[in-house]
Amino acid sequence: MHIILAPDSFKGSLTALEAAQAMRVGARRALGDKSTFDLTPLADGGEGTLDAILAGGGERYSTKVCDPLSQEIQADWGILADGTAIIEMAQASGLTLIPEAQRDALRASTFGTGQLIKAALDRGCRELLIGIGGSATTDGGVGCLEALGAKFLDAQAKVLLPGGAALADLHKIDLGNLDPLLKECCIKVLCDVTNPLCGENGAAFVYAPQKGASPEEVQLLDQSLSHFADVAAQTLGCDLQNTPGAGAAGGLGFGLLAFLNAQLVPGIDTVLDVVHFAEKLQNADLVLTGEGSLDEQTLHGKTIAGVAAAAEKAKVPVLAFGGRMQLNESQLNQLGVRAAFAISDPSMPLEESVRNAKVLLEDVVEGALREQKYF
Repeated sequence: MHIILAPDSFKGSLTALEAAQAMRVGARRALGDKSTFDLTPLADGGEGTLDAILAGGGERYSTKVCDPLSQEIQADWGILADGTAIIEMAQASGLTLIPEAQRDALRASTFGTGQLIKAALDRGCRELLIGIGGSATTDGGVGCLEALGAKFLDAQAKVLLPGGAALADLHKIDLGNLDPLLKECCIKVLCDVTNPLCGENGAAFVYAPQKGASPEEVQLLDQSLSHFADVAAQTLGCDLQNTPGAGAAGGLGFGLLAFLNAQLVPGIDTVLDVVHFAEKLQNADLVLTGEGSLDEQTLHGKTIAGVAAAAEKAKVPVLAFGGRMQLNESQLNQLGVRAAFAISDPSMPLEESVRNAKVLLEDVVEGALREQKYF
């Protein structure tokens, strides 16, 4: 058998590559040495997107940037053979960069993501793929735009402080110094959510609590983003705040869409295209995929859904594995996988399953492949 091993990361325990390697161990124990494997770690725009895409080739670069709270860090990005830049905002503006006790949803900025875009422009890149999952920010992308030359001013013509809360004082947007190279660019934003910028389904209400915002701070952030959207509409002559995906990454989706003429595209579909997944399927007998939790979100544009849809077109069966299983049989049929398996018992404490994820995944893959009724 030739098997494609195409998982996303099991967040908090295994990277996508580590998960693929664990799958290979279990599969070899079940099938012996005659099977061959194609390790294709995946991501859908969040953490691990850069690694997943560069696993198929390309150059990795490291740039000094500001993290979400303006501390200096090194962030990686990449360039593919055709000159396309791969930027993962989680590298510069990600939630995991800030210890939980220090998270500040009001002040966190996407400035570092803008610095990565600037680095790509300076290297001559004019095609950019930007993954925007896993953010620590709710600033509407203002920090990112500031790093590219835009100015966001209060009524006294002073530059606003970093973060989404300061947008309540926004009076004017000055785009006079926005990097002119951006006009030459084609920017695609890898986005797997459809939230608008504001309101009960918007960036603040849905995502800011996990970034450290209290209920009162959520209200403030939503009001600030709404005011920002109004000033942006006056500046640009169009109102894009209700565009599906505008609320992604704390509104970075809106900032890139409105000010940089970016296109929001499904994250996993784009990654699958870049790694030539359809071509890989032509020689495959089976696909193994997985992620930390198989749940309602899995059905809506996440990695497993994208893998299953691509494999269904090629008539290749898919087995899925997750740290937790929260989908019923009907939902699994909708997802398009032949079978799905939880790698840990529901009674196992989360800390234990995270700590032992590698061994658990190896064992469950082995058991599944010994049951050859699945393929």
